[in-house]
This record gives sequence, structure tokens and C-alpha cells, in this order.
Amino acid sequence: MPAMTRVRVRRAVPGDAEEVLRLRQVMIDSMARSSPATDWHADALPVLRAKLADPDGPFAAFVVDRPGRPERGGPSARGGLSALVAGTIEYRIGGVHDPRGTDGYVFSVATDPDARRRGHARACMEVLLEWFRERGAHRIRLTATSQAEPLYASLGFTRRPDPLLELRL
Repeated sequence: MPAMTRVRVRRAVPGDAEEVLRLRQVMIDSMARSSPATDWHADALPVLRAKLADPDGPFAAFVVDRPGRPERGGPSARGGLSALVAGTIEYRIGGVHDPRGTDGYVFSVATDPDARRRGHARACMEVLLEWFRERGAHRIRLTATSQAEPLYASLGFTRRPDPLLELRL
């Protein structure tokens, strides 16, 4: 395992949108029954750029820059990213355990395969969890692959038996 170094995490900005989508695809590709299709990126890109441009909104992405990676996409590119976590805050009607009803959701946790096992995902998750704390979230949810579950368990996440149903409109 490579030696651990201090990882610099930063909030993603609109100029990172293409790399954020690329890393999201890395995550999607690693999941069972995933689709390798990328045609959706064109529709997702302007929406993602707008969300990344709103520092006070309910969405945040945190990234680790990849040192030495060739620049992509012109002057706004930062030379590529090696890791990403993204999350959102959502309001739910309060309840006994959280009267304010502020939930956090983590998604799109991804690290380039050749940059794994260096603490990048952990460092990004720690920053995202602090972002949630600052916004009053008391419950954070995510879905995880069995490969990633040890990381989340080490951060305090526990498996829930709650059934999840989904409807696509």
C-alpha cells in the first residue's frame, strides 16, 4: 500500500463539472448491473455546472486534484481530479429524532482506480460530513457497495434494514 500523505480536499467549482461527471461514471461503472452509457452527460453537464456555482445551495461536491494530470477542457480545467464525493441536504418533516427534519444524502463517491488506497475518499467524506454538520443535518444516508462499506463503517455509518422502494416518472 502506498504511503499516506496529507490529502488536500476542496469544494468543486463549475470548471470541474466535466471531471465530476467523469468520476461519477467511474462510480457507476463499478456497480453491478450498471450501464456504460455516457450520452446522458450532455444533459447533466449544464445542470451540474449551475449546482456547483451555488455555494449556498443544498448540493455540494468535494474533490481531490490529481497532481500532474494533463489539463482537460481549456483554461478553466484544474488538471483533472482523482477523487470525488457529492451530497445534498434535504428537508423532511421533523420527527422525534430530528425535529428540524434536515437529512443529508451522500452519493457519487468515486476515486480513479490508480489513485485508490491513498485516503482520498476518506478525506473527501470527512469534509462532506463537516459540511452536513454545519447545515444542521443529524442523519446522513448513503448506499454502498460491499467494497466501500468498511470505509463508511469506520466513519460511523451503520447498516439499516429499512426497505427502499423506487418509482421512476
